[in-house]
Amino acid sequence: MLGHNGNGGRLSTRVTLPTYDRGSLTPGIVHIGVGGFHRAHQGVFLDRLAERRIASDWGVVGVGLRSGKGRRELLSQDCLYTVLERGPDRDEARVVGALLDYLHGPQDRAAVLAALASPRTRIVSLTVTGDGYGVDRAGQLDLDDPGVAHDVAQPARPTSVLGYLTEALRLRRAAGIAPFTVLSCDNIPHNGATARNAVVSFAGLRDQGLAGWIAENVAFPASVVDRITPETTAEHRRLLSEEFGIGDRCPVVSEDYLQWVIEDEFCDGRPPLEEVGAQFVTDVAPYELNKKRLLNGSHCALGYLGYLCGYERIDETLSDPSLARYAEALMDEEVGPLLPRMLGIDLAGYKRSLLTRFANPRVGDPLQRLCRRGSTKMPAYLLPSLTEAIERGCPHEKLTLAVAAWIRYLGGTDFEGNRIEVEDEMKATLQPLARSEDIPSLLGVRSVFGALGEDEGFVERLEAALRGLNRHGPAAAIEACLADRFALAA
Repeated sequence: MLGHNGNGGRLSTRVTLPTYDRGSLTPGIVHIGVGGFHRAHQGVFLDRLAERRIASDWGVVGVGLRSGKGRRELLSQDCLYTVLERGPDRDEARVVGALLDYLHGPQDRAAVLAALASPRTRIVSLTVTGDGYGVDRAGQLDLDDPGVAHDVAQPARPTSVLGYLTEALRLRRAAGIAPFTVLSCDNIPHNGATARNAVVSFAGLRDQGLAGWIAENVAFPASVVDRITPETTAEHRRLLSEEFGIGDRCPVVSEDYLQWVIEDEFCDGRPPLEEVGAQFVTDVAPYELNKKRLLNGSHCALGYLGYLCGYERIDETLSDPSLARYAEALMDEEVGPLLPRMLGIDLAGYKRSLLTRFANPRVGDPLQRLCRRGSTKMPAYLLPSLTEAIERGCPHEKLTLAVAAWIRYLGGTDFEGNRIEVEDEMKATLQPLARSEDIPSLLGVRSVFGALGEDEGFVERLEAALRGLNRHGPAAAIEACLADRFALAA
């Protein structure tokens, strides 16, 4: 069981414990992908809901379909875990009790299918990363995906998310049980539509009648999720033990900010999450656009430029006055003006809050984490702003510098001559082109850059930005960009 640190210490008054009867919670949600983000985000919302005694049928059964990392530790603690919330000035600890069980597909497929097919299960939520949906970069079903290929051949013995969802829905349909809602909480473009298309397309390979039933009866609401959740370290566990008196084998760490915007489209009821801070809306698109282009796009730009400047964390990056001015100018001058104005969205306030959150030293998000999977993140978060700015004839020098920094990072060597461990699924394709600085060929990888390579003017501007970056270093390139002396190499 999760408990005291074992050193005779007492729990701090800054620890919030569950006061509700966990045994009275009905597992109305099966969540696939029990990683740190889910436990620090959706798990906290559902814990707050249980505390309010508003509803008791929204407990969670967790499911892991891959490694099941942390499962043994969570089960040893009766699935209780601590969220260490780190504000700019203060830490708080919350013990979350909404997770009731944790199943592992590779060890017990039957138990996972039974949970998914149970009439008690009304929502299946997902945090499986973009790789878990079995789709290609265009969002279409990828028949070469190993999990998809396996489950097409052996549909009754699923291994993938799509395989499990489809088989469970088949079982429910055959038994006359209402379908569950599939709620994607992954940070992928149009996550609800992507999940719908993937599941319906996969089901269609097996049974067109089943595919039609799913398309007609299953809800796939879109959502926007936001909470910076760095990886938990031994130092975090030590802090919980010494400062809070908690002995926890699998805590999670997060900032104190929390947002969840959900399309109000469910097919078998939903939890009243609006009572604990979530927003239900008819259209999540403007929220998604604001969040991905401002937060995630800025993460990309600051990740590569900050890393090349020698910083390790984003708060250190923003302690550099030039990079702080760059981040503010990027949002105010190049990204923000492209976003639609929507009633109820305080864009200026949101941009200010992002800079404050990024600069929080207690979170200390590592740049190495932000720099991972650039070939997935850049096309989703930063390149759309760049493409739109070019099309509309708007300023885009700072966006272009971010792309140049990514190219230099992809080359695998920093400005001190140290090797960069590039983590990217397209490394084998992109790195040789980045190292040779063959910009036309690099931009010709359309799955990443779209049509940007067809704009000769942009190709020349990017080449100039990369020359300036390499010749003068990142600090001088940033200052030149801010001073409108962008073509430093000319």
